[in-house]
Amino acid sequence: MEHRRSALGTLVALTIARIAFGYQVQTVASLGPELVRAFHMGFTLLGTLVGLYMLPGVVSAIPAGVLARRLGDRRVVTAGLALMTIGSVLSALGGGPAGIGAGRILSGAGAVALTVLQGKIVAERYSGKSFTLAMGLMVGAFPVGIGIAQLTQAPLAHAFAWPAAFLAGAAISAVALLVFATTWTGAAHPPGMRLLVWPTRRECVLVLVSGLIWTSYNSGFANFLAYMPSWLAAHGHPRWVGDVVLPLATWSNLPSIMLGSALATRFGPTPVFVFGTLMGVVAVGGVGLVDAPLLWGALFGVFASIQGGLIVEIGTLSARPENRAVGMGLFYTTYYVGGATIPALCGRAADYMGDPSGAFLAAAGISILALPFYWLHRRRARII
Repeated sequence: MEHRRSALGTLVALTIARIAFGYQVQTVASLGPELVRAFHMGFTLLGTLVGLYMLPGVVSAIPAGVLARRLGDRRVVTAGLALMTIGSVLSALGGGPAGIGAGRILSGAGAVALTVLQGKIVAERYSGKSFTLAMGLMVGAFPVGIGIAQLTQAPLAHAFAWPAAFLAGAAISAVALLVFATTWTGAAHPPGMRLLVWPTRRECVLVLVSGLIWTSYNSGFANFLAYMPSWLAAHGHPRWVGDVVLPLATWSNLPSIMLGSALATRFGPTPVFVFGTLMGVVAVGGVGLVDAPLLWGALFGVFASIQGGLIVEIGTLSARPENRAVGMGLFYTTYYVGGATIPALCGRAADYMGDPSGAFLAAAGISILALPFYWLHRRRARII
């Protein structure tokens, strides 16, 4: 019973941390129209500021996994949540794009620890269907954080100026840090000694391919949310449309991900993955082709994320328990390379077309690559 309470407390702490992660990632996008006006920036710079949150993971995801093997999960995650809090405060005090970017790099460095270790920590406490559902809950918390950001950040900026939105992100990560520190206990069955053991060639291949799946999926998800506020403003939609579309596109994600995890336990992951991927491509690409934001927001929110929890589960289980910390470092290094560069590439497409629609078309083209990467993973898992 004590172990169950400990596992639940840890899951709650990580879920709050994921909400903080989503809230902080979305801040620049939610404030996009205001930041563009205030600092006279183009969409390429805006996309760069969005992507800077992911940049630290390019070089620190693997070291985070290694440090967890040496120092323990608790210390690394605690340090990560502290950096998320400090970085958001720095962005609030930065006074312009350079300061905002510096704070996002620091916050992003902290978020690396959370993202690299979350699956490993949950896998040590849950198994079977419980693991699938727990992963769905935790992954689904990220869009909840984005949804909260969309509801609160613009009003905070209007009432208290744009730094208030960054300070709110700092407060949420501070709460996550407090809950984590007060609920953490070690796993009932830790995965062995904390030695630096590199995953096998087989595990590295499977983890890297699953990372490409996650990167492709997130190219559609992240850029739909990042460029939607600017797209709505550029196309003259009243504010109430954004107040409907953005929450619809995010708040529906948690039940959608949980539903996808439940359906996968009954029918298998492949049909759920294929359906969700195709719906995401249609919803993201549709924004760039047909001016119907309510339709695309509903389609995106209800169907485009049902496979989200399954992808992280695939990545987590691609390495043995004793190698998961480093393995997930590889997984998220792949993801962070894409997360740091793809928003700017989509922004360049928007600048090239002279309209944010270009960002959606570029994101849709990248997100469909999740399908061949998924089939490659299945094939390599069978023959390696």
